[in-house]
Amino acid sequence: MSRYDRLARTPAVRRLQQELGSAAAAARLRRAPASTAASTAATDDPPDDRPEPFGAAEAAFVRSLDGFLFATVNENGWPYVQFRGGPPGFVHVLDQHTLGYLDVRGNRQYLTTGNLRGGDGRVALFFLDHARQARLKVFGRATAVPADRDRALAERLATPRTDGRVEQLVTVRVEAYAWNCPNHITPRFTERELADALAPARDQLARLERENARLRAELAAATAANTGTTGTTAHPPRTEAKD
Repeated sequence: MSRYDRLARTPAVRRLQQELGSAAAAARLRRAPASTAASTAATDDPPDDRPEPFGAAEAAFVRSLDGFLFATVNENGWPYVQFRGGPPGFVHVLDQHTLGYLDVRGNRQYLTTGNLRGGDGRVALFFLDHARQARLKVFGRATAVPADRDRALAERLATPRTDGRVEQLVTVRVEAYAWNCPNHITPRFTERELADALAPARDQLARLERENARLRAELAAATAANTGTTGTTAHPPRTEAKD
């Protein structure tokens, strides 16, 4: 069983699985080998108190995305979800256990930061790729500190980063993760992804337009040459008037 399963499948969850008849399927899933996407991660099943390290597949997936959902819990026990976005790679994989990014000024509500400072830093991150119909769920512990607290780390997170005035360094210590099934993920594509996919078609269209222009020019030249050979524009025959 993965650490993610141990953290997510609480006694209440297991009781409900038993009640609804999915306990056997859940047990088979826990015994199944690691998914292909996660096959580059550590193969040993770590003990409960040892975080699961990111593998190459997880790191590449996170670096490829331009946004994710960041869930925290406030002091009243209510969850809060915030979207964080930027250029692909703005979430940096600092090592197998640590993610980080530069947080820029937004609407200045500071709900996520307040939740982090008011609790023990437990968070859930949800990385979703609509184009590839893939999603990665992450449990971790996050910290948010002023950007001038660690200038070396700030420089490391600076390229790429979200545009705007940098306020904080956010790091997440990964505790566990799980790849989710692709069911019900609607394929959607960003402007950049569409541009890359349509580039060959646009190149071909440009070639066809150039060829069409060349053929039109050749046809016009041939028509002009033919007109010059046969004389000026012909006149209709004259009809003699009769008394």
